[in-house]
Amino acid sequence: MATSSLAISPRKLRSDLYSYSYQNDSNTPLVISVLASLIERTMARNERIVKNCRWALSKDIRTRVFDCHETPDLTIQSYLERIFRYTRAGPSVYVVAYVYIDRFCQANPGFRISSRNVHRLLITTIMVASKYVEDMNYRNSYFARVGGLTTNELNKLELEFVFLMGFKLHVNVSVFESYCCHLEREVGYWRWISYREDIEMCRRNQIRATGREKI
Repeated sequence: MATSSLAISPRKLRSDLYSYSYQNDSNTPLVISVLASLIERTMARNERIVKNCRWALSKDIRTRVFDCHETPDLTIQSYLERIFRYTRAGPSVYVVAYVYIDRFCQANPGFRISSRNVHRLLITTIMVASKYVEDMNYRNSYFARVGGLTTNELNKLELEFVFLMGFKLHVNVSVFESYCCHLEREVGYWRWISYREDIEMCRRNQIRATGREKI
């Protein structure tokens, strides 16, 4: 996770989610950094699983539509920021997209988020979530250009996605709130990791200062 995002607090994230300004000069929503962190951690865990168990590779031919031939040279954070910059989708869209990603993985247990499929999965879920949340939306062709795909590719991804989801796209208030809470816990996790690293750094500095070496 980017260093700047470690300054996010759960309270600040919640305020951003519920009172975000849609002005043209608005900053990137905080939820983007949190979502990027969560997805990157999921990818790292999946890579460890696949490394230790080759059988864990996805065998579901249907979900391979999200695999790209060449991995995009963009971090998850940069890709999400690009989508926001050109679509101006509000924070709630990314929360709903996160709900969709979670549902998709549950409905397709053989699917694992990886560097090969994450970008296509993100642009698809964000586009579908935007259609669900927002009153006005860009055309699929515009989302395709933003995501680095052709219109036909994104149309196919959208169609496959909703079928693989069983058309379970409704997100009620309680579900939305529960996922907001989960994102808040993710912020707490990273604040704890940052605190632990700071403590470890202080300990090492103290060891150097006193000239004592500990194992």
